[in-house]
Amino acid sequence: MRPQDIENKSMEIIERELGDRASSWPERELLGGKRGIHTSADFDYADNLVFSPGAVDTALNALKRGVTIVTDTSMAAAGINKRSASALGVEVRCFISDPDVVEEAKIRGVTRSAVCMEKAAALGRPVIAAVGNAPTALIRLRELADQGLFRPELIIGVPVGFVNVVEAKEMILETDIPHIVAKGRKGGSNIAAAIVNALLYQVYREM
Repeated sequence: MRPQDIENKSMEIIERELGDRASSWPERELLGGKRGIHTSADFDYADNLVFSPGAVDTALNALKRGVTIVTDTSMAAAGINKRSASALGVEVRCFISDPDVVEEAKIRGVTRSAVCMEKAAALGRPVIAAVGNAPTALIRLRELADQGLFRPELIIGVPVGFVNVVEAKEMILETDIPHIVAKGRKGGSNIAAAIVNALLYQVYREM
């Protein structure tokens, strides 16, 4: 089978197995949910993926304007469709290995992911923050927002793990910043990238 045929077949299976649960998502949100399930083969995302009101519309408008996407891991950045992003004037950045980020995190005794979000805030341009690994990145985003220093166009909050993961996600769910969050412990860089790619696909679908 051709790659596209395999993907189409996978989506058919997902839609069939979702059944009535798919009706809980508006059409635009359904695409992001299906992409998360397709990436992980985990149907729990049908229940735990939360879209704040208007999050998809806000994200699509930002992508059309050439927003910068900042990820917390190189893996998430690598998984984003660069050709689709570039055609929209969208830049994908990950600062996790930048020497200044490494040094700053070491001096202050904080995670590099938290410093990455500070560097994103310092860009002075519209940003979509896609977090798939580090809850400390979400915590820092919330702190920066509370201080009036940074308000991303969208926060994709899907870190995976056990320590501070649930709490960090709840901190984003409490804000009025547009967000897409996977409640609970599940997530990952692959899920963050899948959601971004679903949004990019939706932009082209509506053009």
